[in-house]
Amino acid sequence: MNPQAKLVFTISLLLGTTITISSNHWVMAWTGLEINTLAILPLISKSHHPRAIEAATKYFLVQAAASALVLFSSMTNAWHTGQWDITQLTHPVSCLILTSAIAMKLGLVPFHFWFPEVLQGSPLTTGLLLSTIMKLPPMALLFMTSPSLNPTLLTTMAILSTALGGWMGLNQTQTRKILAFSSISHLGWMAIIVIYNPKLTLLNFYLYVLMTSTVFLTLNSIKALKLSTLMTTWTKAPALNTMLLLTLLSLAGLPPLTGFLPKWLIIQELTKQDMAPAATIISLLSLLGLFFYLRLAYCATITLPPHTTNHMKLWYTNKPTSILVAILTTMSIILLPISPMILTII
Repeated sequence: MNPQAKLVFTISLLLGTTITISSNHWVMAWTGLEINTLAILPLISKSHHPRAIEAATKYFLVQAAASALVLFSSMTNAWHTGQWDITQLTHPVSCLILTSAIAMKLGLVPFHFWFPEVLQGSPLTTGLLLSTIMKLPPMALLFMTSPSLNPTLLTTMAILSTALGGWMGLNQTQTRKILAFSSISHLGWMAIIVIYNPKLTLLNFYLYVLMTSTVFLTLNSIKALKLSTLMTTWTKAPALNTMLLLTLLSLAGLPPLTGFLPKWLIIQELTKQDMAPAATIISLLSLLGLFFYLRLAYCATITLPPHTTNHMKLWYTNKPTSILVAILTTMSIILLPISPMILTII
């Protein structure tokens, strides 16, 4: 792709995200979402592969439908209350439609079907954008409208997202699809707590972005798109693969690592809100996610060559790992001890 065009699309992505996050008026938020969608489409379809074009088409149709629902819910609310302010969403039908629209934008169950397909058809760097920065505007809208939303509906969607994200990730062999189902599962954790403690949702989102970025950039530097490719990467960059093991375990939420912090706080908050059954169910469902992270980690680090995968070895030049990957990996692993400081910041 032409570097100037890529720069224009990247700036548009940042502009759309900024407009949505900083807006108070529904029409401005909708405009930001539309700019975002239009800017990411060329980045998805830049390889001109039929799979990439299919992914871009699916993404466009889903996001256009979600944006139309956002506009429809805000207009319904304005019709009944005369308010265009995002935080003044009070009409129950508008709240219901908006919850569906945001779920569609984020990829929450039952509107999750597009996300694994789109991620599978995109390059790893675009997949990183789709999993992180493209989730920020809908997450900001969810944060701002959280007092008005229906708790039962959100809790149900959250538990279903964690369950389906875990179940459907179990038999995948493509790393991008595994990360897509991992994202759906994490979104379940964010959605369940957004009504009771929105700041916890944001903390969870930030740490999820940190860990997912690390995994995507690591996979991009070792060029691993399938588990069979991942099995042959141990000899290429042993240190990076070992760190990938720890990052994946952090993403699963194992205790001494960064990923445990949001899960711990969410379970604590749910227990305070007399939602111990929901906390128990969502904790048990996260074990499904742990299984496929362990599978990824096993393929990346514990399967030592020579082994019996009939996969062609890739040519590899011994280039050093970027400093960004090193910093992100370190943060993905060792932030738990400074959790009191993180909590004072939020």
